[in-house]
Amino acid sequence: MSLTKLLAHPLTKDMDIDDPLTTSVRREIIRSKPFLSKLYQEWYKRLAHDIPVGDGMVLELGSGAGFFKDIIPETITSEVFFLGSVDAVLDATQLPFMDAALKAIVMVDVLHHIPNSEAFLLEASRCLKPGGVISLIEPWVTPWSSVVYTHLHHEPFEPDVKQWEFPSCGPLSGANGALPWIICSRDSHIWDDLLPDLRVESITPDWPFSYLASGGVSMRSLSPGWSFSSWRFLEKLLSPLRTKLAMFAAITIRKNNS
Repeated sequence: MSLTKLLAHPLTKDMDIDDPLTTSVRREIIRSKPFLSKLYQEWYKRLAHDIPVGDGMVLELGSGAGFFKDIIPETITSEVFFLGSVDAVLDATQLPFMDAALKAIVMVDVLHHIPNSEAFLLEASRCLKPGGVISLIEPWVTPWSSVVYTHLHHEPFEPDVKQWEFPSCGPLSGANGALPWIICSRDSHIWDDLLPDLRVESITPDWPFSYLASGGVSMRSLSPGWSFSSWRFLEKLLSPLRTKLAMFAAITIRKNNS
């Protein structure tokens, strides 16, 4: 038996990842695992800090398993399939909003599941008001994360692909975990031509161990909730090595003011 199967969370280990019920169960898992819940709270506070003041709506993509709306209650939550816990079912490449209607689009672990990222970013640019942001937490490519994502994770992780898209085989099973790094770092030099109204404002690689320690949404907890602050203290001590160790990155993309 493999290590991932041995550690699989009993509530979802035999469930289809593309089944909406799996996302509903994962929502319960996030709330019930103290360590993981604290990690999501930290991520959500990071996203909330990015949201500009003033008029405009806030859209969260891929809201199904999370609780960002508890942090920013006016958020419009969404998913790619029907769930009773979200406000809308929508396609990230065809957003049902007027031009410049949104001041922020937020997401956690979503960009690398969108089959056509360029189409999404163009659509996001249309919907964002000048100065609006796309704020996201996504997997990141480092020597350490490449080992973990390649050998201990079920999703494809392909840093060497040339394109920003992949064949759509399912709403959650289709993915490339390296895509956020490809788009925002490796290929940042082509943004002026492809996405002239958007710019990557900041990238903060972080969280080399805490998500693993939490067990994530698919594995059992590997560390108790009370240890979260200790793990984060260790990770902050190791921040000079974050380009070597980080498993995720907080990314802010802003629409130009003119």
